[in-house]
Order: sequence, then structure tokens, then C-alpha cells
Amino acid sequence: MDHVSYACGPDGLTATADRIARELGIESVKGGVHPRFGTRNVIFPLRNNQYLEVVEVLAHPASDKAPFGQAVRARSEMGGGWMGWVVAVDDLVPFEERLGRSRVPGNRKFPDGQELTWQQIGIKGLIADPQVPYMIQWDEGTEKLHPSQAVERPEGQIAQICIAGSRDRVRDWLGRPEQSPLGDVTVDWQAPNGAPGILSVSFMTPHGLVTL
Repeated sequence: MDHVSYACGPDGLTATADRIARELGIESVKGGVHPRFGTRNVIFPLRNNQYLEVVEVLAHPASDKAPFGQAVRARSEMGGGWMGWVVAVDDLVPFEERLGRSRVPGNRKFPDGQELTWQQIGIKGLIADPQVPYMIQWDEGTEKLHPSQAVERPEGQIAQICIAGSRDRVRDWLGRPEQSPLGDVTVDWQAPNGAPGILSVSFMTPHGLVTL
């Protein structure tokens, strides 16, 4: 698992990120703008090369066209909350072949002018069935710009994720990998009582175990 995404509520990106920072006891970092998607984010670097992003849709034409922007807007209009989780892979070709569509490029412009680039696939699947992740392949040479590296010593880590959905459905979506896509993160699978998707994420923090 690479990261988890939280769509901001009606109070906006800054207020949502500040609230999460207080609950976790972890400082956030400005993540910059996603020009292709019409969104911007704030990130919380975590251990194990993972991070939490809080994302906001912008009043920009790209957010109406890009599936990622559409997903953020839809979740924010529902009041905000957990939008999805993301798996980093070395090769997106098997996913392109299985899903029958092509990857799309992504990029993030940091406040200091640096740019992080990647390829991704599966956002439309997440929109249709929020229990499944989308897949990301970071471009070569971007390791030092990965959001988990934004601070020297991350203070928190993802401990558990609670998902309303089916383990088998997610495994099928990912091509039934031999190893769990969530690594050492504990997964609590719940039968959906309503829409599937992330119900909560628990973090080990300086305040102890905190669940959002």
C-alpha cells in the first residue's frame, strides 16, 4: 500500500488538514497542485514509505474531466471523508491488459517548484466500487520526491484499515497477488452496510493509536 486518500469536507482543505493534524499529533506538509486532475492536497508523511493525503477539488476545468477530480468532488459533496487507498506497483501493463484501458499520467507541482510524476490506472473502478484501490507506478528518478520522504523522520504509521467489502473482490481486482497488497497493515473486512469502501484508518502516532 502506498497511501490513503481523504477528501476534505465543506470547511475546505486547510481546516480539514488542521483537524487531522491535531487528532494525529503529526504536522502536515503542503503537497501542491495536481494540474491534470484539478485538485490540490496536503500530505502527512508516514513510515514504511506510506503517507496520508488530504485532497481538495479546485474550480478548474480539469476537475470536471479527470476521473480523479470527479471522485474527489463527489466525496467532498457527501461531506468529505475517506475516498480510497492506493497500491504502488512496478509495472502497470498487467492491469492495463486486464482492465482493458490505458494508464494516465499524473503530476504534482510542489510549492518549491519541483515536480513529481507518475502513471496510474483504476480510478474509474474506485468510483464504481470504492472498496478497490487504484494502482500507481512512480516514474523513475522520483524516489526522493515521494511524499513519504517529505520529512526526515516520519512520526506515524498506518496500523489498520477497516474496509466495507470483500477480500476476494479486492484480490480479483489486483490479479490475485501472492502477497497482501497492504503489507504489514492489518485489514478489518466488514460486510457492507450500505456503500462499500474505507470505513476507518487507524494510525500509530505520538498520541498512541488514533482512528479516523
